[in-house]
Amino acid sequence: MTRYLDEFRDPAIAKVMIDEVRRLRTRPWVIMEVCGGQTHAIVRSGIDQLLPPEISLVHGPGCPVCVTPLEIIDQAIAIASRPGVIFTSFGDMLRVPGSDRDLLTARSEGGDVRIVYSPLDAVQIARDNPGRQVVFLAIGFETTAPGNAMAVIQAASEGLANFTVLTCHVLVPPAMRALLDSPDNLVQGYLAAGHVCTVMGVAEYEEIAATYQVPIVVTGLEPNDILEGLLLLVRQLESGRHEVEIQYTRSVRPGGNTVAKGMVDRVFKVKDQKWRGIGLIPASGLALREEFAAFDAAQRFDVTAIETHEAKECISGLVLQGQRRPDQCPAFGQACRPEHPLGATMVSHEGACSAYYLYKKL
Repeated sequence: MTRYLDEFRDPAIAKVMIDEVRRLRTRPWVIMEVCGGQTHAIVRSGIDQLLPPEISLVHGPGCPVCVTPLEIIDQAIAIASRPGVIFTSFGDMLRVPGSDRDLLTARSEGGDVRIVYSPLDAVQIARDNPGRQVVFLAIGFETTAPGNAMAVIQAASEGLANFTVLTCHVLVPPAMRALLDSPDNLVQGYLAAGHVCTVMGVAEYEEIAATYQVPIVVTGLEPNDILEGLLLLVRQLESGRHEVEIQYTRSVRPGGNTVAKGMVDRVFKVKDQKWRGIGLIPASGLALREEFAAFDAAQRFDVTAIETHEAKECISGLVLQGQRRPDQCPAFGQACRPEHPLGATMVSHEGACSAYYLYKKL
């Protein structure tokens, strides 16, 4: 395994690809890495410093924690604060700031907030605690939707009346289209998230590449994956092509994972979705189908009318759209730090602000 991983971090291989990018480039290009995991890999390994200055990397909206709207965070805190509730979540959601506090604060105030590593862990907690309501915070992109769908199906099959999910699933292709439609768009090519395409395939990307004449390369998360993806993109840009290519061939098949997609389609339906810092994007989210409405925590606990207010000095929305870098925010590293984040991009382990704070010497 070590040898396998080392292959994707080999400096000699990286140098060959960087030299080839330098040789091919004839003009400036702006490329967005969509995935927050790619942002961290780029900044941690210094890829952005090794590329020719004419190749500008901008960061995208591919951090599920960062784009979960404030309403969902506030609803989660409200539910978690109720007596008789066991609120479960992945750990990186606990410190995401809501309007006034976060889930970690709710726990310190007496809420029973528990970290789980799988939605099926939450189902097990519901089995073990029939006298209490168990809620799972089901967020994420196409990658986590199948697991959350499985949890709902499992709970339904067992008739677990004390299990619900607070859902906020978002879909990547509509967000990519929304960024390209923006009058402020800078993006000329996309490094697409490989793990998302492991589930969904690439058919929707082919429509985007053809419509907007923007090349898209589906890329992995290791440094040399990203460099190879960048090289493929620069080749396309310099030759005037706009195609979908798969760099991450060891995991992605063009048709994706049909079993996982079928499970998502069974439980969820597409809806318009608000993204934190970006706004409403048509057909970019997933909601429970009527058949599974009994598992909707927002309805069961009647928290849909909560009013929210975002920190005014936070520019994470512009960072998520590739229009600003984290270090261009006046609050970065001052009023906004990991121990006191103003926005989710500073606290999430996939957030761009977190990557800059951890790895860049500013």
